[in-house]
Amino acid sequence: MRYPIVIHPNEILEKKTVEVTEITDELVKMLDDMRETMIAHDGIGIAAPQIGKNLRVALVEIDEESGLFEMINPEIISGKGSDIDVEGCLSFPNIYGTVERYKEIVVRYFDREGEEYEVTATEYFARAIQHEVEHLDGKLFIDKIIDRISPEDLDNYMEEHQND
Repeated sequence: MRYPIVIHPNEILEKKTVEVTEITDELVKMLDDMRETMIAHDGIGIAAPQIGKNLRVALVEIDEESGLFEMINPEIISGKGSDIDVEGCLSFPNIYGTVERYKEIVVRYFDREGEEYEVTATEYFARAIQHEVEHLDGKLFIDKIIDRISPEDLDNYMEEHQND
């Protein structure tokens, strides 16, 4: 089932989410449906508030090679370096801008089986995780935009910065 995407402004997007205390069949189904929703909207990440759920759950899949990361109760435990790159968000259609983020992070989370993981992520993967975890904290990328990029200029920007 595909969820409708919650579009800003909506108070759930600015609310800190609650931790998941039990992995249920309903939660596993929600994870599957979130992935379907993310793919249908051509996203690389999605957080539970974006589908109207106040739960600390997010997904990131930047490409098939990296695979799907389902994160339950994710927490960024360290970050280093700095990088500025363009971002967009399913909850902010046609809004793009440059955002500064850590270049490398360590994130701790649980998977759908309840197994705990600690993963080091770099570059674009680290950026996507940070974006989604901030959703879970009620923080929005639009508040961090350094330079806004119009949808018409996005392709040119990406071409000019492909080797950055």
